[in-house]
Amino acid sequence: MAINLKKGQRANIEAQKFNVGLGWDVSRGAAASADLDVVAFMIDEEEKLISDDFMIFYNQLKSPDGAVTHSGDNLTGDGDGDDETIMIDLGNIDSRVQQIIFTVTIHEGEEKNQNFGQVRNSYIRIVDSSSKEEMMIYELDEDYSVETSIEFGRLYKRSGQWKFEAMGTGYMKDLQHFVDRYQR
Repeated sequence: MAINLKKGQRANIEAQKFNVGLGWDVSRGAAASADLDVVAFMIDEEEKLISDDFMIFYNQLKSPDGAVTHSGDNLTGDGDGDDETIMIDLGNIDSRVQQIIFTVTIHEGEEKNQNFGQVRNSYIRIVDSSSKEEMMIYELDEDYSVETSIEFGRLYKRSGQWKFEAMGTGYMKDLQHFVDRYQR
């Protein structure tokens, strides 16, 4: 049975290979054309990208170590289930990686007057690749009526054990904010 996480809660990752699924529904009106983008930042103990190749997103679908693979860009968020998925294989992860931060940004959100207040049913979940069993889920239940980007969650290594933390931190910033924050 899946663990239902609240903001700030943490849980151990018990699988070697798993999928990080992110989903959302966009409201009608101004936000109907919103393009949400998922990015995984693979960072070291200094909270910086190992290199630019460790920023996994719609233009760079696989990490150099082969441990992180992005499913590709979903431009609409239509349909049920996960809108974008990041596949993780902890057995292949570069030893310098200490965290993987998962962000979602609304592409050109500020210019188009779009924000996460116009997005509903947002979640991040972790599913065991072998059993297909959902291990944990974090559903965003706060009002993000001005935010155009959110740090949904992070994987991090503590004493050799990988864990997941539900973050839910919103920003009135675009993708460049996170690039500037994590780039060397």
